[in-house]
Amino acid sequence: MKRINMAEPVFNGREKQYLNECIDTGWVSANGRFVHEFEEKFADFCGTKYAVSCSNGTVSLHLCLMGLGIGLKDEVIMPALTYIATANSVKYCGAKPVFVDSEPGTFNIDPSKIEEKITEHTKAIMPVHLYGLSADMDEINRIAKKHHLYVIEDAAEAHGALYKGKKVGSLGEVASFSFFGNKIITAGEGGMVTTNSEELYKKMKLLKGQGVSSKRRYWHEIVGYNYRMTNMQAAVGLAQLEQIDWHISQRKRVADLYQKYLKGTESLFQMQSVPADCKSVYWMNNVILSEHIKKSRDTVMEQMEQCSIEMRPVFYPMHIMPPYYDRTLSMPVAEGIAERGISLPSHALLSEEDIAYICECLIRIVTK
Repeated sequence: MKRINMAEPVFNGREKQYLNECIDTGWVSANGRFVHEFEEKFADFCGTKYAVSCSNGTVSLHLCLMGLGIGLKDEVIMPALTYIATANSVKYCGAKPVFVDSEPGTFNIDPSKIEEKITEHTKAIMPVHLYGLSADMDEINRIAKKHHLYVIEDAAEAHGALYKGKKVGSLGEVASFSFFGNKIITAGEGGMVTTNSEELYKKMKLLKGQGVSSKRRYWHEIVGYNYRMTNMQAAVGLAQLEQIDWHISQRKRVADLYQKYLKGTESLFQMQSVPADCKSVYWMNNVILSEHIKKSRDTVMEQMEQCSIEMRPVFYPMHIMPPYYDRTLSMPVAEGIAERGISLPSHALLSEEDIAYICECLIRIVTK
C-alpha cells in the first residue's frame, strides 16, 4: 500500500531552467536577477507597490515588526491559534504577544474579542489567515483605525487568498509570507514582505541586508541582519509564482473532493467554514472531531497511520505551550479546535482515489 503524505511540493514550471542559469552564471547568493524579479512580480500578484524578499517566513514577520518600530514594552495582539513563529517574532523584538480566542467557524482570530485586549502598550494587531482563509479584515482594520494601531498580516499560509475581492497581503500596513516546502508555492525556504509604504519598504530593505548603504560599499548605516534570500531560492520561487494559478486550483480541487467524500458526516466532523465574501486557498484541510466521538484525536491519527496515511494535529494554542504558558487565560474555542483538530493531506498530487480512501478510513475509524 502506498503511503499518502501530508505535503509534497510540485515543480512543474521552469525551476530547473532557472536554477541552471544561477549555476551557469555564478549568481547563486543574494545578488542576481531572480531576486529582483521575484520581488517585483510577487508585489504585482498581491496588488501592492513593494515586496521585500528574505530568507524565511519567520524572518519576514520580524522584518515587518522592526520596520514598524515595535520594541520593548510594546504589545501585539494576535490569535492564540497559530504557528509559533507568529508569537516568536514579537518576542524577538522584546515586545509582548497578546492572545485572542478564535471564531468557531473560520478558526481565525475573533474580532469581537480584540478590543478587550487593547492597552496603552498595544501597537499592532497581527491577524493570521489561518490554513489559507482570510481573517475578517474589515472589522480588524476598523478596530485598528479607531485605536491608532498597525495591522500586520501573517499570510504565511494564504498566498492568493481573497477577502472581498482583494488579495491578502494588501489589506494592512504590511504583510508576511512564507515559501517553506509545504506552502502553496515554495522556494524550499524563503519569505516575502509586501507593503504600499515606500518608507517601510526602504527600511526593511536596509534591515535585511546588514544595514549596508545603497550608495557606499561596506558602509553600514544601522545595525542590520543577514536576512537575504538567495538568487537560487528566488529562481525557484519565481518559477513557482509563474504557476501559482495552477497550484491554487489544485488546492481547491482537493478541498472540493474532501467536501464530496465527507458529505453527510456533519455529526462526526466540523470543517473550516468559508464566508461568502472570502476565497480560501485551502493550504490545509482540517476536520474537528465532534465532542461525542469517544476516540481521542491522537488515537484517530495513530490508526490512520496504520492505513499508511500521514496526518497531523492542528496547531496548539500559544498560551498552553511552555514559552507562552499562562494558566490565567481561557481560550475555549481555540483549545477545543486544538484538542480535537486533525489536518488532512492537502497537496496538489492527491488523486480522487487517494481522497476517497482517506475519507473512507477516517469515517470507519471514527465510527468503529
